[in-house]
Amino acid sequence: MTKPCKSNEKPGWLLTFEDTFDGNTLDSTKWSHCPEEIRKDGRWADEDAFLHGGYLVIQISERDGNYYSGAVRSKDKFEQAYGYYEIRCQLPPEEGFWTAFWLMSDTVFQVGDEGRDGTEIDIYESPYLKDSRINHALHWDGYGEHHRTEEQSVQIPGIYEGFHTFALEWNEDEYIFSIDDTVTWRTSAGGVSQAPSYLKVTAEVGEWGGVIAEAKLPTQMLVDYVRVYKRDGK
Repeated sequence: MTKPCKSNEKPGWLLTFEDTFDGNTLDSTKWSHCPEEIRKDGRWADEDAFLHGGYLVIQISERDGNYYSGAVRSKDKFEQAYGYYEIRCQLPPEEGFWTAFWLMSDTVFQVGDEGRDGTEIDIYESPYLKDSRINHALHWDGYGEHHRTEEQSVQIPGIYEGFHTFALEWNEDEYIFSIDDTVTWRTSAGGVSQAPSYLKVTAEVGEWGGVIAEAKLPTQMLVDYVRVYKRDGK
């Protein structure tokens, strides 16, 4: 397999974070494994997020009757408010789980200023294999009784085949989501977060993504690169 290649130059923007995953081990100056904890019907496991062949591999696997998936984050290593966030990846062609590229901050749990004091921003989630759909979502005011959310699903034939680019422009006025350079959702739901957020690339096993027993495991998401920019001059 030939690794896709795309220039990191983006007119009007300055590159603030980049990983093309060309090494042999996860770059510890940029990423950490997410805590090995139970997530829905599976568990995050360090061994299911690794580098191979120039890609970050997020793997979904079964061992001894239990399901595991990979997850990494840039918490305490890179955080940014506003900018352009981009991932190029190939989604797994199996069901029973979803992969995601998302932004998170500790202040998401605060209640009182809607999403302005922190919003979980799901740039993409992939629970709709059979319908060729992708989900975008926002979550704010914690995850309890005050929890609020807005989301948008987008049907794109062939989205679970080959490599695709999922991106977000986050500015002071709105969130602009896009897939393969085509805008798929614009929204200011929650009032637009002002909180610096870190990156997460994950997979989670759960019925939202279908029936995991029907999946051929292990299966893998391949990440070509993750890049973040800020507006030139800001």
